[in-house]
Amino acid sequence: MEIKRIGIIMNGVTGRMGTNQHLARSIGAIIKQGGIKVGNDLIIMPDPILTGRRDYALKELAEKYGNETRGEPFKYTTDVQGALDGKYGDHEIFFDASGTLQRAGFIEAAVKAGKAIYCEKPTAVETGEAVRLAKLVEDAGLKNGVVQDKLWLPGFRKLKMLKELGFFGEILSVRGEFGYWVFTGMDLDQPAQRPSWNYRAEDGGGMMIDMFCHWRYVIDNVFGPIKSLVAYGATDIGERRREDGTPFKATADDSAYAMFLLEDGTMVQFNSSWCTRVRRDDLLTVQVDGLKGSAVAGLREVKTQSAANTPKPVWNPDIPQPIDFFEAWENVPNNLEYDNAFKIQWELFIKHVVLDTEWNHSLMEGAKGVQLAELGMQSWKERKWLDVPELG
Repeated sequence: MEIKRIGIIMNGVTGRMGTNQHLARSIGAIIKQGGIKVGNDLIIMPDPILTGRRDYALKELAEKYGNETRGEPFKYTTDVQGALDGKYGDHEIFFDASGTLQRAGFIEAAVKAGKAIYCEKPTAVETGEAVRLAKLVEDAGLKNGVVQDKLWLPGFRKLKMLKELGFFGEILSVRGEFGYWVFTGMDLDQPAQRPSWNYRAEDGGGMMIDMFCHWRYVIDNVFGPIKSLVAYGATDIGERRREDGTPFKATADDSAYAMFLLEDGTMVQFNSSWCTRVRRDDLLTVQVDGLKGSAVAGLREVKTQSAANTPKPVWNPDIPQPIDFFEAWENVPNNLEYDNAFKIQWELFIKHVVLDTEWNHSLMEGAKGVQLAELGMQSWKERKWLDVPELG
């Protein structure tokens, strides 16, 4: 059995998502499971080096997750350019989870170093910049990818399965509800659970630039291409508190509402808010209504109601509702064990780099998400429907 090492520069993983999803639950988990087994003859084993600005934070993560997964600390350095230049060993992949506004500089440096590039979304806050970066990487002939994790969540995988099995028949509409209450940090003993830059437009924050990038690849891959959209955003909470305790004026949208008309005529709606209190099955729920049946998906679980099981309500507000509308829904069974969505995509990208396997989640695909967000903001500003043109 051949064990092939693959070096990965992991930049900016001291943040919440970088640490939890990419380092601990993806690369660390892959190492802990014994690498990526390819047939009976090959194992691909990641060998990360952690890079970023804070030496003490990198050291802590390198020791914790290195010792946990392989019995010795990972390498780490604040010298990102040195890592790209091979000063600390050979590394074929550069991964970036830094702030959106810093991403272009890191991608440009990685292109010059000839690395395969994988990064968090959004790749930029403007479509033109996102396309420029995608073309820069493609013109250099480098393998590249952007994180599109929600495609591998159990909920969306089950929805796609139901669609392919013909459960819905003709799909009539899709309705998504996303979000939860993010504390402002202004109240006693109620610290915010998301980074404060998310609420400052000048730092790359905003609900549309964050979540429309997700909704683009979810809609494209599960339901079909988007023809046009109309959107509205709001800054519902005007003041929040930074991590150091100082208050600041919120300048980014913290709620966004959109209607996406697909090329086949299906209407898809998504409400997204950091200013809503959850009374639904999950932090994200998506209802799909079709002629033959409907489904409601959370992040992991999906419930269905077929045409045969659909109750027949009669409007009468003068008596208590006699129908329990939750009763006629059935769970879609978990017929397999679902792995972490980020980890699944990491394994696919690593195999793409090493073995040239199929890969459909390039930086140009990521640019489509930026495009949708920018069109959403334009629609909000101009108060009108906008077409979604072909990108490339």
